Amino acid sequence: MTDVLLDTHIILWSAYEPHRLGQRARAILDDPNNRLIFSVASIWETTIKRALGKPDFMADPARLREGLLKNKYAELSISSTHALAVGLLPALHEDPFDRLLIAQASVENCLLLTSDKKVSQYPGNILRV
Repeated sequence: MTDVLLDTHIILWSAYEPHRLGQRARAILDDPNNRLIFSVASIWETTIKRALGKPDFMADPARLREGLLKNKYAELSISSTHALAVGLLPALHEDPFDRLLIAQASVENCLLLTSDKKVSQYPGNILRV
């Protein structure tokens, strides 16, 4: 079984705009051999960016979380180990939420599924779809 941590856009697209997902992303999400994981950081990011009126983040974060759990996605909390791992990352990307997801994927030994070109430039098990 492969643990797959989803970045925030992949989560939002899979929940609300599945047509935005490519064939490769859909195959990974639909594969029963993959354990799909969402980070508390993605719920936090959605909450903050929704409050700021960012158009890509208009989902209700409570309903989003509820739907993810209902669909058997595993929830990954943020630990101090994750926070410390952010400090070890090269300065390729400034977004703190993305940097935390990259650190979590590294610490937890997960595949990070992303649509972000900058995120995919980091070393490690990251797949841009």
